[in-house]
Amino acid sequence: MKKLSALLLCLAMTAGLLAGCGGSSGESGAPDGSGESGNKVVRIGVYEPQTGDNGAGGKQEILGMQYARTVQPTVEIGGETYDVQLEIVDNRTTPENGPSAAAELINRDVSIVLGSYGSGVSIAGGKVFEEAGVPAIGVTCTNPQVTSDYDCYFRICFTDPFQGPALANYAYDGLGVTTAYTLAMLGSDYDQGLVHYFTEAFEALGGTVISENFPEGSANFVSYINNAKSKGAGVIFAPVSTNYAQLIIEAAGAQGFEGSLLGSDTWDNNKVAESTVGKNVSVEVTTFYQEGGNPDFDAGIKEWINANADAKTNNGGNDMVSAVTAMGYDAYFTALEALKAAGSTDPADVMAALPSVSYEGVCGLVEFDGIGDAKRNAAYIKTANTETGAWDFVKVQGVE
Repeated sequence: MKKLSALLLCLAMTAGLLAGCGGSSGESGAPDGSGESGNKVVRIGVYEPQTGDNGAGGKQEILGMQYARTVQPTVEIGGETYDVQLEIVDNRTTPENGPSAAAELINRDVSIVLGSYGSGVSIAGGKVFEEAGVPAIGVTCTNPQVTSDYDCYFRICFTDPFQGPALANYAYDGLGVTTAYTLAMLGSDYDQGLVHYFTEAFEALGGTVISENFPEGSANFVSYINNAKSKGAGVIFAPVSTNYAQLIIEAAGAQGFEGSLLGSDTWDNNKVAESTVGKNVSVEVTTFYQEGGNPDFDAGIKEWINANADAKTNNGGNDMVSAVTAMGYDAYFTALEALKAAGSTDPADVMAALPSVSYEGVCGLVEFDGIGDAKRNAAYIKTANTETGAWDFVKVQGVE
């Protein structure tokens, strides 16, 4: 099996790993390794961006894990009760910063890692986790290389080879569009991968795709919108970060683009939805969860966010439930299931237990295939309400 080699590669963690990055935090236990309750402590690493282009999404993903810990702060492992401690580091969005953040988590003696929001930085940290023999659960990192390149990585979200065709099917069959324009950032594994899968599927359906790329740091997207208009594009597909999504929406509204702006899971952010208010734009995205899908979860996390000023700030200033937050919640409980199944906090034992984990989460059933990917075959499509700034459910989309 694909993951078998990982079980044999769990090496002793070395003291010479790289020093960690700034902006990290954790919930400290007692010097003897016990928690405040006197129980033993199991450490779960949180490998997420809190700064950089993906900082907003990373913070929302972390919120789901933090809320999950308030729901269940302990776990039974091998007949003993352990307090769960989240060790949080900021990987700062970029692949260049990923290895040092990953190394800091290894130095903190974590049993398993959750994250990251952003496929490029997940891939960058994968080598460090692999060499240390520590398993990682990708939460919303959708690029197939995350699990194909590293046996230590599993994930609970759908992948881009599904998401790209799902968007293509929606554009061609659902919206009746025959010409699509794609826009991606140069050098982004996530952007470029999704454009590839979308283009391949859209052209197979009989459509035409015009593609352009923009350099990192771009702030003006007017020329790109006008290029899409001149080519007669019915949709602009731009699988970009939250910051760029808002700039594209601004430009599309100003230039009177009459088609649909299609976004991937990175667009599923309350700031993106709010940026459409008062604009004549149509924004539709693929995502993992729609608010209302689990009323008990929604009510609980909204109460928690509203009672916690920092949580509300990290959620963009309101209590809208993001899909990545729901996925972070499911990732935490998936990790607990792996720890219980392992009967041990040793990373090698946890990695050996992961392939057989089955957990019914708020976003659906979590089970892994032989590569370590979740068995998922559907995505939510939702659209930004330009009057309320909320997301409205459209449909559940599969791939024909």
